[in-house]
Amino acid sequence: MRLQLIAAASALALVADGAVAQDAAPGAAAAAAPAGAVTDVQLEGFAKAMGKIRTISAAVQGGTPTAEQQAAMAAAIQEGGLDIATFNAISTQVSSDPVMRARVAVAAAAEPAAGSVAAGVSDAEIEKFSTAMAQLRDVAPAGGAAPTAEQQASMAQIVETSGLGVERFNAISTAVSADAHLRARVELADARRDAGE
Repeated sequence: MRLQLIAAASALALVADGAVAQDAAPGAAAAAAPAGAVTDVQLEGFAKAMGKIRTISAAVQGGTPTAEQQAAMAAAIQEGGLDIATFNAISTQVSSDPVMRARVAVAAAAEPAAGSVAAGVSDAEIEKFSTAMAQLRDVAPAGGAAPTAEQQASMAQIVETSGLGVERFNAISTAVSADAHLRARVELADARRDAGE
């Protein structure tokens, strides 16, 4: 994903220098370039625009975008509620900040179906699950080998003390593997923990 974002940002730099950027900026509906925190609304717009820009970038195939392609990229950004400067500022942050990348992944993933296990997982449960999974990775055998009896006991202890209980932990684990939005939320919790947030 990072390479795709960098490629899109490079393509957009061309847009920002041209007349298309001048035409798009006055009609842009949303925020100015982020000076501090990027809002969830901006990230949703960024993710929406990136989806369209990836399609256009695939057609460019590493070459210089045509005027029509540049206009289509600028329109995608505008439809996402951003101006080109804001989009490029977010793109730069996404390329260098794992937490920002994870936030974009959450914004881009479709919400889980109402009533599903994934839809019912709270932020507190995400934190507990993420922490337990990090501890499990430290204990689990390398290379997919079968765990020893000692490792199994340690892993069971981690799950039991996670604050989720074995049944809830397993339900969340199953839902994470099946639901992109829940998986993205866990990855965001991982990124925040790794960044010390």
